[in-house]
Amino acid sequence: MAKQKFPYLVGSKWTATQQTWGWRHFQVVNRKNQGQWVFAEMVASCDSTVRFWLNAKQLKDRSLWKPGWQSLQEMKEIEEDEL
Repeated sequence: MAKQKFPYLVGSKWTATQQTWGWRHFQVVNRKNQGQWVFAEMVASCDSTVRFWLNAKQLKDRSLWKPGWQSLQEMKEIEEDEL
């Protein structure tokens, strides 16, 4: 049996580094496999009507997404530590 890509995707929480559809905090509520690609359905934590699909590989790009829900201050501190 093949290893599943992104096994813990559904239910995971993410913070966008830039506002996305007016929000920063999102949760993955669904996943879709299409051939070699895995897509995540993202829902804004403060507005469940804001939904979109994105390639789950993008969640690995720390310049776009941070794991968990982080405040702007936490994100700024993390960036400073990385410099």
